[in-house]
Amino acid sequence: MTTEARKTGAFDSIRKTFIKVGVLPFFLVGALIIFTALSDKFLSLQNLVNVARQSVYLVLVSMGQMLVLISGGFDLSVGTSIALTSVVSALGMFWLAGIFPDAIWLAITLGAFMGFAAAISVGLINGVGIAYFDVSPFIMTLGVSSVGAGLALFLTGGVPVSGLPFAFGDTFGFGRLFGVPIPVIIAAICIIVMWLFMSRTRLGTQVYAVGGNIKAAHLSAINTKRTLMMAYVICALIASLTGLLLTARVESGEANLGSTIALESIAACVIAGVSLRGGIGRVENVVLGAFFIVLVQNGMNLAQVSSYMQMVLLGALLILAVIFDQMRYRMILSGE
Repeated sequence: MTTEARKTGAFDSIRKTFIKVGVLPFFLVGALIIFTALSDKFLSLQNLVNVARQSVYLVLVSMGQMLVLISGGFDLSVGTSIALTSVVSALGMFWLAGIFPDAIWLAITLGAFMGFAAAISVGLINGVGIAYFDVSPFIMTLGVSSVGAGLALFLTGGVPVSGLPFAFGDTFGFGRLFGVPIPVIIAAICIIVMWLFMSRTRLGTQVYAVGGNIKAAHLSAINTKRTLMMAYVICALIASLTGLLLTARVESGEANLGSTIALESIAACVIAGVSLRGGIGRVENVVLGAFFIVLVQNGMNLAQVSSYMQMVLLGALLILAVIFDQMRYRMILSGE
């Protein structure tokens, strides 16, 4: 085989990989090379375990974001779902712990359900507005995000809610089972459930169908409005679980939790090959995409990149990912 033939074969292999899974493998290899050269601690086992633990929260939110992206929309209010869950559940636990001092786990459970209810309300409002009133996902979720953020600040007065039951933070924030952090175990269970949901259930298949072609889905007797609404409710529910885990980690209810996670989750999904036009996306790729985002943030911290420049670089990564998504979409259409 000639050198030119080998180059052509390598180029075809790269192109097929790009069309199939997107830009993520190339970004991941680039990050590993760059940050390994900048810091000898980057590939250490301790650092990788730390990255895995830190990526739990973004992985969870990104899976919910993936769901609404595949349905043909997106959700800018995931951060608000996290903040409302944190504030409402913390207030609930604090209040109920005073009523049931001898039944702390009852207070924790009821407080958690109060947080879930607040986030589900956000998902329902988004879903109804987008599915039944044809409001743009951008306008709807942006407006709900603003309302929810203001409500979280109103409930707390801008002051963190402290005095949560010790068992809550000790178990879900810092607890371990067989040496594995509880949040990592919860994330692993959610990943398996989401994979089964998207690949083995009727609703998961319908989400792909609605995102691929909503008119064809409607003609195929799919209840497109209900499917869209459920996508936003599930997204909010997953964000709510993230809010509970973050609340347990910081051991207080915070109205500013998850303030940047909407952008990061969309970036993780787009980098992982989820199409902004809907209908395309895989759970395992999104998990790796979220891990990549946290890995890059970790690498920049080790390389002592300023927090302001980190914002610039993450924004640039998102722009590049969208550009490559456009290129990939055109290559798929042209049959290359």
